Amino acid sequence: MLLSLRLALITGLLAGTPLLASYDVRAYGAKADGSTNDAAAINRAIAAASDAGGGTVEFAAGVYLSGSVHLRSNVTLHLGPGASLVASSENADYDPPEPNEWGDLRKYQDFGHSHWHDSLVWGEGLENVAITGPGRIYGRGLSRGWDTEHPVQHVGNKAIALRNCRHVLLRDFTIIHGGWFGLLATGVDNLTIDNLLVDTQRDGFDIDCCHNVRVSNCSVNSPWDDGICLKSSFGLGQFRSTENVTISDCLVCGYDEGTLLDGTRQHRDARNPDPTGRIKFGTESNGGFKAVTITNCVFECCRGLALESADGALLEDVTVSNLAMREIYGAPIFLRLGERMRGPDGTPVGKLRHVLISDVVAEDVRHAQGILITGVPGHPVEDVTLANISIQFAGDGAAALAHREVPEMERSYPEPLSFGPTPAWALFVRHAEGVVLRGVDFRRAGEDRRSAAYLQDVHGIRLEDVRFPPSGAEAPAYQLRDVTGLATWRATGLGDTP
Repeated sequence: MLLSLRLALITGLLAGTPLLASYDVRAYGAKADGSTNDAAAINRAIAAASDAGGGTVEFAAGVYLSGSVHLRSNVTLHLGPGASLVASSENADYDPPEPNEWGDLRKYQDFGHSHWHDSLVWGEGLENVAITGPGRIYGRGLSRGWDTEHPVQHVGNKAIALRNCRHVLLRDFTIIHGGWFGLLATGVDNLTIDNLLVDTQRDGFDIDCCHNVRVSNCSVNSPWDDGICLKSSFGLGQFRSTENVTISDCLVCGYDEGTLLDGTRQHRDARNPDPTGRIKFGTESNGGFKAVTITNCVFECCRGLALESADGALLEDVTVSNLAMREIYGAPIFLRLGERMRGPDGTPVGKLRHVLISDVVAEDVRHAQGILITGVPGHPVEDVTLANISIQFAGDGAAALAHREVPEMERSYPEPLSFGPTPAWALFVRHAEGVVLRGVDFRRAGEDRRSAAYLQDVHGIRLEDVRFPPSGAEAPAYQLRDVTGLATWRATGLGDTP
């Protein structure tokens, strides 16, 4: 081992490769006692590493109370075993939110998406930055949002915020109680997020206007908001997509905050009967989503997969595969093209197209909603394939719901539960073209007196080997309204057609 290390050092020196030094924050005055504000000492250590051309800033075991920490290029923050970086509860310890004409008064996106400096750890315009574990970031003093009635302008509200950065690595640490966002990354390219555990009160990761992103091996518990969320806001003052993204081998869930971390995984908080905790695209969706792959992920005690374009985004070329879902609140799969249009004047309605979702198993789907695929009049969802899917619904829908008219809500916030119960217990498709269901098995745990499927303003739809138990006598298996180009093969309740 010693010989190998010596050879590596010699090889590096002969090659002219600089050997990056380590900078222990305690050597720069950090007390790590949990009561002294160590922000100044931490920032001195980061500055020293940066001035030397780069290095690793080390946090040994201890509790480091801090306000805003300023990341720099070519610097790694390493939270060692037993190290906790704890967010101060004093507003004055945080940098104020920077001016942003595109975010003032929530013009195009929420306050939290429009500012980055008001965070525990933040960086802007950087490259070659990393935060590594196995230590923790505890956002104890962070705000979970912005009071629109009495705005608090200086409160820290994000655990980590990055704007216009490149080559960023986040690996092997834990975020507890991360504020508005555990991570807000906006305009960050070549971003790797690997093996993080997040147990928080709002969003886990918000990946906004980012290119070339890899999220893997993460567990995110976020009962009150989304777990892993892709966005494409107008916070940078331009239309910028989120594209070339892979999300793999992750768990998202909505258990009570802290109970993923302690291993108990409880859902007892009566204030939150419908936990969120999912993977979602949107709602801030100006710049679009392109070339995204989601695979090998588990959803537990949360809402289902949501792909949303509400503000003019082009959402296209998305593949989703190998999902296991259990205890799902609302639609297990929700595809929504809306026209909320929170963005610059003249922005056209977006498109949602070229989506493949396959190999999904979902159990215990609640709240009287099936799969929802819905555009708006004149703007259909296009080219969607669902294949090799098995879903068990709770059932128990009343016969009166079979005739319920679901509101369009074109300009509303695109949340599936806001649509209420659907007239079909398994599948609701409205304003769509080119939809294919292949090898789909719908099941019920209880009796349901609604139709299995409701199709309205749907053109060019193929149902191949689609199975579900017979519906009650109160409603037909399928409700078809303005449907053309319907082709079926081995679809329960329908004869085969070419």
